Amino acid sequence: MPYINVKMYPGRTEEQKRELARRIVQDVMEVCGISQPSLVPVVIEEVPPEEWSATVGPELEAKRDLAYYS
Repeated sequence: MPYINVKMYPGRTEEQKRELARRIVQDVMEVCGISQPSLVPVVIEEVPPEEWSATVGPELEAKRDLAYYS
């Protein structure tokens, strides 16, 4: 079961976050052959810009070999 964690700056509406999660789940279900959206949890964490370097930066660096970019 995939688990998706999205970290982004604050400022998006709940509607935007729901739509983002819906689209992510839809694509993951299609690519991975998953039949139930409940099996693809999406967590959205808001990280203020002033905290990004201290919190997200080290995490990205530690997981550099696991990251995929399109």
